[in-house]
Amino acid sequence: MKPILISFFFLFIISLGAQEGQLEILPAEIQINTAVLPAPEEDKADAMVYGYDKQGKLVVLRKGTNNLVCLCDDPSKEGISVSCYSKKLEPFMARGRELTAQGKNFKEKREIRGEEIASGKIIMPEEPSMMYIFYGTDENYDKTTGNLKDGKFRYVIYTPFATTESTGLPSKPHAPGMPWLMDPGTHRAHIMVGPFN
Repeated sequence: MKPILISFFFLFIISLGAQEGQLEILPAEIQINTAVLPAPEEDKADAMVYGYDKQGKLVVLRKGTNNLVCLCDDPSKEGISVSCYSKKLEPFMARGRELTAQGKNFKEKREIRGEEIASGKIIMPEEPSMMYIFYGTDENYDKTTGNLKDGKFRYVIYTPFATTESTGLPSKPHAPGMPWLMDPGTHRAHIMVGPFN
């Protein structure tokens, strides 16, 4: 009888440990409230939102009707970070998520997407396309409302293949919060604005 009791005890301890390691997935309404925090006020209600189901899989929580796609905070990562971007960037962003799920690192994702853009498999927008980012600490996040206190904004404007010459922007900031061009001349070229420290 003792070996059976000992076995049950160990199984109970193992199951407790597994439960503690599970991701905390917040209700869809709270995830949506958080995901749209970076968006302009007039765009929040109609933005498309990706979030997480109970199994931790990324799914569409709301289809949306305007030009923005918003991403909920990843519950597996420390801190809170959400973003909203132009729907024209969705093929590029969605492919990045696919490659991440396949275990590709940053360099591999960059090379693969670069090749697919060059071949026409991924179509990048010809005009500048906006991305809004809002981030902060777990301690300042209210899980009951989805609000984040003392968060910071960062703005990214994708301008594929733009250069410092074509934009007049520097390749690094000269002052906090000033616009600058990151990855100039590449498919990833984008104007960075903020954070405003």
